[in-house]
Amino acid sequence: MAQEIRFDPVTEDVLLDLTPMESAVVDYRVVEEIAAPRHGLVDATLWQIVVKRLMDIVVSALAIVVLTPVLLAVALLIKATSRGPVFYVQERVGRGGEPFRMWKFRSMYRDAHACRGDHSELNIHEGPIFKIREDPRITPVGRAIRRLSIDELPQFFNVLTGSMSMVGPRPALPEEYLDYTERERQRLLVNPGITCIWQVSGRSDVDFDTWIDMDLEYIEGWSLRLDLKLLARTVPAVIIGRGAY
Repeated sequence: MAQEIRFDPVTEDVLLDLTPMESAVVDYRVVEEIAAPRHGLVDATLWQIVVKRLMDIVVSALAIVVLTPVLLAVALLIKATSRGPVFYVQERVGRGGEPFRMWKFRSMYRDAHACRGDHSELNIHEGPIFKIREDPRITPVGRAIRRLSIDELPQFFNVLTGSMSMVGPRPALPEEYLDYTERERQRLLVNPGITCIWQVSGRSDVDFDTWIDMDLEYIEGWSLRLDLKLLARTVPAVIIGRGAY
């Protein structure tokens, strides 16, 4: 059984775009057909899923309230120092291959995504991911907020609305997803998250295969206790900033 999912990746920054996402260009086998171990988060009980979702709602809502002054200050700083909108809204691939819009503070100059190919030789990774240590597309303010992962704070709204979880594999870009093997598509068996094992283990300093191993380790060994442990480890990891660029 085949399922077709279409992506129309957004390459322009938008401040607020509530138009519906368009249908299609990616052929995708339904997640249920992927040969993956049926345990851990995939086979979590209903009450475990409910508790995880309640934890997402409580933590994200509390974070939004507490961090409102920071969110406003960063928004003003971005608007005052570079042309373009405050937020960068980008299509990502969620659970089951479902596309969704992920929110970030804009940390790059306008049209940065369209210029990605101009800097392909600087990519530090093999595989379907793109990372540059001294990315020339990043603004001075963007470099600072990336260092402390402040650019990711708007994703608390994604968690609150249910398209993401506090803990889970990072959501892939559509163009990255196109190069995924069946093994890597196992990441789509669960909701994507803000933090996971990869985020507390070096982030962009970790090679792609190890990153996938970490995500699958999380999915297969998931427990509510593991989520709490990873959330607690995320705070010092963000402060240290290893692999944040």
